Amino acid sequence: MIFSTAAVLGATLGTASGILTLCGLSLLCKSCKKGKLEQGDSADPEKAKPSVLHSPQKFSVLKSTESIQPRSLLKFPIFYKPKPCVTSSEVVNYTEHNTEAVDAPATEKPNAEHDSCNQATEGSQDVFVIPRQDSTEEKPCGTEATHTMPNSSSVLQPKLHFSLTFNAQSKELRITVIQAEQVLVDAGCEGYVLGTLKMEAEQRQAQTSVKRLTGRVQWGEDLAFSLPRGYKVEGEVSLTLLSCDRFSRNTNLGTMRFKLADVGMMSGAECWVDLQPPKQQDVTSAGELLLSVSFLPAANRLGVVVMKARGLRSEKLKETIDLSVKLTLKHQAAKLKKKQTRRVKHKMNPVWNEMLMLELPRELLAKSSLELEVLNQAGPGQLHTLGRCQLGVQASGTGLQHWQQMLDNPRKQIAMWHPLYS
Repeated sequence: MIFSTAAVLGATLGTASGILTLCGLSLLCKSCKKGKLEQGDSADPEKAKPSVLHSPQKFSVLKSTESIQPRSLLKFPIFYKPKPCVTSSEVVNYTEHNTEAVDAPATEKPNAEHDSCNQATEGSQDVFVIPRQDSTEEKPCGTEATHTMPNSSSVLQPKLHFSLTFNAQSKELRITVIQAEQVLVDAGCEGYVLGTLKMEAEQRQAQTSVKRLTGRVQWGEDLAFSLPRGYKVEGEVSLTLLSCDRFSRNTNLGTMRFKLADVGMMSGAECWVDLQPPKQQDVTSAGELLLSVSFLPAANRLGVVVMKARGLRSEKLKETIDLSVKLTLKHQAAKLKKKQTRRVKHKMNPVWNEMLMLELPRELLAKSSLELEVLNQAGPGQLHTLGRCQLGVQASGTGLQHWQQMLDNPRKQIAMWHPLYS
């Protein structure tokens, strides 16, 4: 009996000691493994991996009772002053939306943005807002490099290639018109080169044959002028490239001039000259129209904001005043799109503030143009044109300058006054 009790007690104690030994060994293994992991993490922190043994990161969240205001995506367009070298109407900072004819002059701000040849000032956002496009254009690569955004440097005037000789025996000045390049006109137009000799008491002209105008036109014809007293006299020679359409209206595409005294230096040489654009004709204006234009290269969209008009003068406004603006997008002679603003009644200085978006691929931008007409709805089916203006490389004055500034500043709203001609 005593022996069996001692045997049972010994077996129980042996079992308990074995369990305790196993528990101790397992704890020792875990502690050794943990120590090795911590040592490896401290030796190479870049290779440390997250583990369940690491303490979780705590985050603190601050609650605020202030109301969240949505960030405005609208911004007032930027107005650019015209370049000093071009005579044009003033660029007005649009600071009010009333119908008065006199606008307050724009004040300069210290944080105004500066361009290479223009100074921009921002107006009040409470008056007139234009969506700001912050899209960036990706750099073209490979075959897409040929469709880059054109700028004003790529919009060039026509070039004329000619040579001249003076025959001392026959006292004759002979000008050979060889060719013209970079001629941008409507499809189907014809043209010629007109030579004019101006002296003290007389003026003589000679012209080439009429040929269809394309990007490059070949003539190879001579213009002869008789100079009985030689070329060392007071006088001037001009060469003018003229285009004529089916209505036989001549349009001056460019002119170059030189003095008769320079004939001796130029004789026997071939010359390439850039034709100068014609001067703005002194025509009575029928008023002015304020426009803001921008081109979005990423979206291939041309945005035109018809803002307001002032100083409208016409005999057709005596009875009914119901004014609107019609816009036509043209590519050379083809009309691509037409749009019209809403009508404003009983106001001689109407305000529209209306944006018209036009789809236009960038490769067609250099040879496209905008034509705008101010119309008056005199009655049912009676639309009278009060004045027109044109923007594009074929325009002159403010129309050409505004288009060049738009090409130089993509994704920017540029506003300018344009005179209207009837």
